[in-house]
Amino acid sequence: MNDCCITPQPGDNGVHIAIIGSGGAAMAAALKVVERGARVTLIERGTIGGTCVNVGCVPSKILIRTAQIAKLRRESPFDGGITATSPTIDRSTLLAQQQARVAELRQAKYEGILANRPEIDVLRGEARFGDATSLVVRLTDGGERIVAFDRCLIATGASAAVVPIPGLKDTPYWTSTEALASETLPAHLAVIGSSVVAVELAQAFARLGSQVTILARSRLFFREDPAIGAAITEAFRAEGITVLEQTQASHIAHVGGTFVLTTAHGEIRADKLLVATGRIPNTRTLNLEAAGVAVDARGAILVDDRLRTNVPNIFAAGDCTNQPQFVYVAAAAGTRAAINMTGGEAALDLTAMPTVVFTDPQVATVGLSEAEAHLMGIETDSRTLTLDNVPRALANFDTRGFIKLVAEAGSSRLLGVQAVAPEAGELIQTAALAIRHRMTVQELADQLFPYLTMVEGLKLAAQTFSKDVKQLSCCAG
Repeated sequence: MNDCCITPQPGDNGVHIAIIGSGGAAMAAALKVVERGARVTLIERGTIGGTCVNVGCVPSKILIRTAQIAKLRRESPFDGGITATSPTIDRSTLLAQQQARVAELRQAKYEGILANRPEIDVLRGEARFGDATSLVVRLTDGGERIVAFDRCLIATGASAAVVPIPGLKDTPYWTSTEALASETLPAHLAVIGSSVVAVELAQAFARLGSQVTILARSRLFFREDPAIGAAITEAFRAEGITVLEQTQASHIAHVGGTFVLTTAHGEIRADKLLVATGRIPNTRTLNLEAAGVAVDARGAILVDDRLRTNVPNIFAAGDCTNQPQFVYVAAAAGTRAAINMTGGEAALDLTAMPTVVFTDPQVATVGLSEAEAHLMGIETDSRTLTLDNVPRALANFDTRGFIKLVAEAGSSRLLGVQAVAPEAGELIQTAALAIRHRMTVQELADQLFPYLTMVEGLKLAAQTFSKDVKQLSCCAG
């Protein structure tokens, strides 16, 4: 066993920070730490870059865009004047294109940067805590190494959760990782799950030619405003996707190359099965007990808004914590953790955190829903604008969805926005800034918005608090 201890080298400020992981949180932290004069040992057991660039955001959005193009070639609102065609899908070629872009971004944004930063030592292996000031790293090439640290950031991400359905573990089911890397398209894909990953991939595979059945234990987006799930369910069913609400599989078998899902409503047979029921923190192999780091029932590391754990010199950021699992939250957390580990003071404020689901129409939210506000004892005044009132949607001949504004009763301060609309993700940051700056709906309504943009829908929705927008001219101020 190699028990060499890594310690700070001459020329740095004497602070040595160990970072476990190499994804969005880890990289943001590492770069900020060295900017502030400390040295870093970054430890990675797998592929550099973490989930987002390798098996998450980047490949999934490429797949979703591919599927959208296939759908538009097959059908659009303008087929009366533009001849529609039925595209031939070459999945293996599309996969090669997808993975080439993944490799390009991994090299540009992770591997290449690390190679050019001598202040960051990259150690390939799996880390576990020896105590609150040291890690034991089982090296990929063999042997072990002790890494002593002044501070440590845990940024190990999360992995797909697998529900304990009888028979499932004995089948060749997919998680999102296998689905995104598949060289073939199944004739029939069954999807267990009802949230972001499940619905995004379900629609993508349907648009590429698979028959898709979604099994939702409750309903789609059951944690969100009910109108969101209802709108996406309607859009999916219009595309031929089968959405089975209040449906669970009690047993799963794989017989003769076919998945057989037993439910209370009968059997469902499919060529492939995607299990997308959330993600669990990658903390079980870290030996957190040796350092005394506290976790919740899911194994998520408990942190405060400074990214501090209950152990003073150990911080955590990203999907391995009890914070929302979004890469931009992870990166922001990593940067703030780095500042706090090097003598600064920075908090992560999530009160106006926007979210986007890349279905078509997209789902975008920020701030409080009506239900969340009421749980906090806040009285609300809300308005919902359907997209047949938005000129951009009318010009696109696509009026699926709505924009809902939640305001505080009395003050009219904007508290939250929920939108289901094509390109809803492009409007939600404007809503986030309005909430961040504590704008009222009238102040939002008084802003200048470019005509024939989807974001103009925010202005129109704000105007509904005091006007009937159906009675306004097309670009009324």
